[in-house]
Amino acid sequence: MTVRFGIENGVATITLDRPERLNALSAEMKDQLLDNLRVCAEDDAVRVVVLRGTDKAFCSGADVSTMTEPSIPWGRHRLHVAHQIVKAIVHLEKPVIAAVGGVATGIGWSLVLASDFVLTTPGALFGQVFRNIGLAPDGGSVYLLTQYVGVLRAKELTMSARLIKGDEAFRLGLATELVDAGQLHERAEALARELAQTASLALGMTKRLFLAAGGCDLDQFLEFESHVQNQLIQTRDHAEGVRAFLEKRKPSFSGR
Repeated sequence: MTVRFGIENGVATITLDRPERLNALSAEMKDQLLDNLRVCAEDDAVRVVVLRGTDKAFCSGADVSTMTEPSIPWGRHRLHVAHQIVKAIVHLEKPVIAAVGGVATGIGWSLVLASDFVLTTPGALFGQVFRNIGLAPDGGSVYLLTQYVGVLRAKELTMSARLIKGDEAFRLGLATELVDAGQLHERAEALARELAQTASLALGMTKRLFLAAGGCDLDQFLEFESHVQNQLIQTRDHAEGVRAFLEKRKPSFSGR
């Protein structure tokens, strides 16, 4: 197996496990990853997703060894699958936590940028190194980077192909938390457990609000917000939250 997948107590953990290639994504791994994300979307038992790699790498990008005899149809299929993965993370109505303790380059960094929480270590390495193999960035990285750091900084990061460490990624606003290397996975699991106990439907709708905010004017956004809130106000979790508030106790959410 090159991608490990498991679900426990509402938390789905997807681990890229090809350490001899720094978790470079093969075609098989992309298919496995996409299948796992689809399960996460459809299974109500999953309330949070943790995406992680092995000790030395999160994901070093696509497997370049498969690019020796490319064709246009092959290239279109390769990017179609990659794009499906990125969109599956972005549109998943559940929080996705990326735990990055090593190399995250190319499409690997795109997976991180598509996530909702990014935990990293000071020594982790991030980079858009496409120019080194004569390609422009893919996996939505130009779009996603621009959302976080603006056009000028995104151009510098992609055109220079320089690697930045985890502490710089954190300073640039490209990581949520900076964690000691030995505590990364423990912290990711703790955050996942915390989120899994919250009103997960509300978190999913919050993701949809952020997506909508980038593509409409204020009036359109407020109309969409109204529809979202009127759906959530009818959920069991909202009723439980109100009862718990009135009874001055911690709510027990069910994700329904």
